[in-house]
Amino acid sequence: MKIFLRFAPEINQEPHISEVILETGAKLNINRASVDAVSGEVVVDVPDEKLNEVIKLFRSRGVEVSILEHPVILDEDECINCGACISVCYVRALSFKDDWSIALDEKRCNQCGACITACPHGALEFS
Repeated sequence: MKIFLRFAPEINQEPHISEVILETGAKLNINRASVDAVSGEVVVDVPDEKLNEVIKLFRSRGVEVSILEHPVILDEDECINCGACISVCYVRALSFKDDWSIALDEKRCNQCGACITACPHGALEFS
């Protein structure tokens, strides 16, 4: 399951992710990160069996946590099925269905955002 972490400026310099990994033994995979001197936003893939424990520890450290039920949202009314998103998706989360409409495999998506940038109709967005 993917979670979104937001680090406020007052806690941004602490090694929260490392501490949570060491305390839980969870293998966290960082999918996307934007961190600077004053704040941080990170998308992390967490094993399902460790999800509640990991969320509880991050929240106890003052980290804002949101569960990403849908990493990327595809607006099927806006999509023209051109396949531009498929061509840039290196994890193969996007593909054509048998009817040539776009299929999104949310488990494979790592929220890199390449598909969102590539879509000429703005049919994709982060959740």
